[in-house]
Amino acid sequence: MNLDHKLEQDRVDMVVKQINTRIDALSQQTAETRDEMVDIRKNFWDEVTVNFEDSVEMAETYASLKQQAEILSERERTHLQAARQLKTLKKLKSSPYFGRIDFQEEGAPVDRVYLGIASLRDSSDERYLIYDWRAPIASLYYDYPPGPAKVQTPMGTISGELKLKRQFVIRDGHIRSLFDTGVTIGDELLQEVLGRQSDAAMKSIVGTIQREQNRIIRDERSRLLLVQGAAGSGKTSAALQRVAYLLYRFRGILSADQIVLFSPNPMFNSYVSTVLPELGEENMQQTTFQEYLAIRLGKSFKLENPYVQLEYALTAENEPGYEARMAGIRYKATTDFVTLIDRHLSVLGKEGMKFRDIAYRDDVFVSAAQIQAFFYALDGSISVPNRLRLTAEWLLSLLKERQKSALGEAWVDEAVELLDKETYLKAYQSIRRQNRKSREDFFDDFDRERELLGQYVVQEQFKPIRARVRKLAFVDLRAAYMKLFRDPSVAAGLAASIGKPLPVEWEDICKQTSERLGNRLMAYEDATPFLYLIERIRGFQTNTSVRHVLIDEAQDYTAFQFAYLKRLFPFSRVTALGDLNQSINAHTAADESTGFTALAALYPPEETETVVLKQSYRSTRPIVEFTSRLIPGGKDIQPFNRDGSRPSLTAAADEAALNVSIRDRLKLLQAKGNRTIAVICNTAAQSAAAHEALRGDLKLRLIEKETASFEPGIVVIPSYLAKGVEFDAVLVYDASAGSSGYGKESERRLFYTVCTRAMHELHLFAAGEKLSPFLIGEAEAFYDVQGTQYNAPPARTL
Repeated sequence: MNLDHKLEQDRVDMVVKQINTRIDALSQQTAETRDEMVDIRKNFWDEVTVNFEDSVEMAETYASLKQQAEILSERERTHLQAARQLKTLKKLKSSPYFGRIDFQEEGAPVDRVYLGIASLRDSSDERYLIYDWRAPIASLYYDYPPGPAKVQTPMGTISGELKLKRQFVIRDGHIRSLFDTGVTIGDELLQEVLGRQSDAAMKSIVGTIQREQNRIIRDERSRLLLVQGAAGSGKTSAALQRVAYLLYRFRGILSADQIVLFSPNPMFNSYVSTVLPELGEENMQQTTFQEYLAIRLGKSFKLENPYVQLEYALTAENEPGYEARMAGIRYKATTDFVTLIDRHLSVLGKEGMKFRDIAYRDDVFVSAAQIQAFFYALDGSISVPNRLRLTAEWLLSLLKERQKSALGEAWVDEAVELLDKETYLKAYQSIRRQNRKSREDFFDDFDRERELLGQYVVQEQFKPIRARVRKLAFVDLRAAYMKLFRDPSVAAGLAASIGKPLPVEWEDICKQTSERLGNRLMAYEDATPFLYLIERIRGFQTNTSVRHVLIDEAQDYTAFQFAYLKRLFPFSRVTALGDLNQSINAHTAADESTGFTALAALYPPEETETVVLKQSYRSTRPIVEFTSRLIPGGKDIQPFNRDGSRPSLTAAADEAALNVSIRDRLKLLQAKGNRTIAVICNTAAQSAAAHEALRGDLKLRLIEKETASFEPGIVVIPSYLAKGVEFDAVLVYDASAGSSGYGKESERRLFYTVCTRAMHELHLFAAGEKLSPFLIGEAEAFYDVQGTQYNAPPARTL
């Protein structure tokens, strides 16, 4: 052990000792506070008497209860804060810090700074033993090599010289490795982190943050931050650490529930759920765009899942109506369709809005024609949502008058007579609550009882009608959207007026859309446009409490969805992460404007920042060298210098032989200690069949679109559900050019996405007559063909 190593280990020992002392004190404090909380709860109502006749005594009792509640609340806050500190200290005990910088400000002595996942002061509370990685001083570690450097602080820019930049790998309080480094985080540390077998969750490796990632994490200026990054470049990790930084930077101003992450699927939420807790922060809100749509539309329609739509795009090429459906998917994703709907809405403001009758006891009380006449008689300069509110107020006033006149109708007495015991008691309690200031017992008088019960019955009869009116249910929103499709000439006229052509398949698109909506089936491509239209009619339910929105796999969002999200979160800052080379959804095939370009167009250029990440860290160099040859421009991707075995291709004579080869490989990979292994299939149907064929004595888990957790082991998973997730080893189930493989140019990005999920090993399998065209040509030099018992032909053909 050299002198530097010994001195650093001595310091680690000293810090761990102080941490242990702090842990002991906090453990005792939390135990005492917990006991005190239990006592307060147990004795909360002891010795409390309430005399409702004595107002002074009642006031004293209230004050006593309020005081006890405040004491309990204070103890709970203290206990929670101490418990969090205890949790952080236990993490620090194993690995107190990962980096050290020696910085000398101009005209000042050298300041030695150690960086970890949380700050820690010494026992005298006079100096920092560890600085939080999110503190301003830490940017020196991520952004500069030894030499001239400057750091932004709340007090301004400080210039000086970075004398030393040192990295540590500390486990269980012992320094495993120590090295000094330059401009980027040292290869030694990355090798240590990236060389490990993956577990069931993404890790918060704050010690490996690179300069460009640090730029993403610490951006405070941009209203829109666009992160375009190659597969495995650390986009998601940087975004989650950005959340941790923002919560630290704006402590007391920003809370976790004011940040929302839109992730690609529920399983991905499970995969990233541990990152923020590891950094000592609460998890933000996590959802998927599909979950949001389901909440808003799922009660009224059978809503199509985006993965069902993608399955259709991948497998239904020979079905009738396929071209029209695909054309509709692409068109409804565009800003042209946003403009068309906006124009349609302006026309509906003048004429053509459909309304529903207001019925009372199966009789029409106010007809749709009467509502339409009232609505269009209002001043046209008033917005549609405000005119609808005025219409609702008019309807409520009519209902109020009708409710009064209903009291004398014969059915009311009959309904009172037929009240069951439960409903009678409910009515009694309701009437008592409404008349709680009176000491009179109305139920002592028969006639008065009948009168009040009659009022209750009528009120209950009208309650759901009033509720529907307040929700503007008298507007036929489905008809407002379907008006665009029932007569193809309607949209054609609108399109001509704005100079935006419709797809040539428009008539067929109209027929398909009308048929689906008529059966209350909501295709995924219609869900956002429909929701946009009804929100514009009723008034957008904007969310003003969310301050930051993160969109992962943003390349799969449509221009229409971005426009909708902009209206939904009008005051939020947006961080969008994606890779155009991994665009796999149906709408992205023809129009790249549905990607980042459309999102950027929604924000001023001066409020937008774009960061491009070209270095790939997930996969070994041989895997990145292979996958970069699968896509145009892939040579710009820079592999991290981590060695490993070359990807392999195993050819099989038929599907049965293919399954035998895959089973053999799975057993070999398990024996080598790989913890996460994925057999990635093209579609859900192929995944289900492969799972059935492969399982035997292997423990396999089939991943479906509803799967909500990510766990170690062997999984069989459709290509599109593997997005954003990484595995120790990936087996591509069918790399042929057949219908179940990857033969069409439109599947190039999908194939690339599948192959880039592998961290350490990538194995491709194929059965059939032809190999995927993506494996022919330049890519051939970057994988090995495995010999099999089926005497596989050379790589170009099977």
